[in-house]
Amino acid sequence: MGRRGRPPGAVTVDRVEEIDRRIVTLLARDGRMSFTDLARETGLSVSAVHQRVRRLEKRGVVRGYAALVDYDAIGLSLTAFVSIKPIDPAAADDAPERLAHLSAIEACHSVAGDESYILKVRVASPLALEELLNQIRSAANVSTRTTVVLSTPYEHRAPELVDPDTGKPDDPA
Repeated sequence: MGRRGRPPGAVTVDRVEEIDRRIVTLLARDGRMSFTDLARETGLSVSAVHQRVRRLEKRGVVRGYAALVDYDAIGLSLTAFVSIKPIDPAAADDAPERLAHLSAIEACHSVAGDESYILKVRVASPLALEELLNQIRSAANVSTRTTVVLSTPYEHRAPELVDPDTGKPDDPA
């Protein structure tokens, strides 16, 4: 038996090996990290890191890489969270589909509680937010409750990965 109570070489579908968790943590902190730098940080060869990253991508653990945008620099300085709930509770739950065409909606989260969804939106101004709220209400036949973001101390944080056996945070340093 291996150190985690499995035969050596055993593969589990739902678990990510310790070294792969480390690679995921490093990529979450810097998605542009080179295979050479990943190899240096993990103690693996460049080709081994390359194979592991490709396998993580294929399995859907790493779903993609994205640019972090300075929204103020592109004129979208107002961020808000818009909670929505249907005016008619018996109506079909299709708000995400009805709102998908509105590009100002950055994210749509299904939630528990009084509202059905919380939308993260980015717009240029309070007037643009008011116009967007009207579009949301009419497109999805929902009522809205809006919270305007004043500042964002942090965002896009790398996940704290936890060892599945101990329940304690991994130390990727």
